[in-house]
Amino acid sequence: MALKSRVFGAGKLIVLAGALVATYLVFGIVSMRVALKTREVQVPNLTGRSASEATAIATRLDLTLKVDDNPRLDPKVAAGRVAGQDPPPGSTSRRQRSIRVWLSAGTHAVPTLVGDTERAARERLALDKITIAGIAEIRSPGYPQDVIVAQTSPTDGPAGRVALLVNRGDSDTSYVMPDLVGVAGDRAAEILRGQGFRVAVVASNPYPGVPAGAVLRQTPQAGFQVMPSAAISLEVSQ
Repeated sequence: MALKSRVFGAGKLIVLAGALVATYLVFGIVSMRVALKTREVQVPNLTGRSASEATAIATRLDLTLKVDDNPRLDPKVAAGRVAGQDPPPGSTSRRQRSIRVWLSAGTHAVPTLVGDTERAARERLALDKITIAGIAEIRSPGYPQDVIVAQTSPTDGPAGRVALLVNRGDSDTSYVMPDLVGVAGDRAAEILRGQGFRVAVVASNPYPGVPAGAVLRQTPQAGFQVMPSAAISLEVSQ
């Protein structure tokens, strides 16, 4: 009986020790989860806030704010206000982590530059922070030299860009061949012949998806220097 009592007592001690260890482990896991939970915050929505307002909001939540050096064009958000952020609003973040934000550069309406000199146009675009997407050139006696003849805003790529067509003045030596691909062949030939060039449609080939009569290939290619009265050949679609 004494042996049984001793074994029974030892068993109770083991069970009690196991229960204490299990309780300790459960308490530790729960405490860790609570501690981690208290260190998490919900990322606020900073869109439309100024940098100082966004910084104050982030600081109250024990977060830091990093402003990206490259503003974004955004027609919906006023210039100088937050236009984007990472992590996004509503997500969960640890305290003392940073939120990266992009400020809006507003929306830049491209000014009318036709009739301005190239230098004046460049200065104005630089002041308005508008990028020149490209410059094409013509040589025509019908416009003053180094004056903007036409402009267009490319639809591909980022906003706030403009492509310019500049007249380099009348020249007795050469012209810059324009890009005629996709243009109606008859109309292109009419305009070029009016400028004194000899134009011939040398081939007509089927091309799926392209309207009949559109220029498929040209010789010389766009950008090449061509002499007055030069021969230009066009291939068009059927």
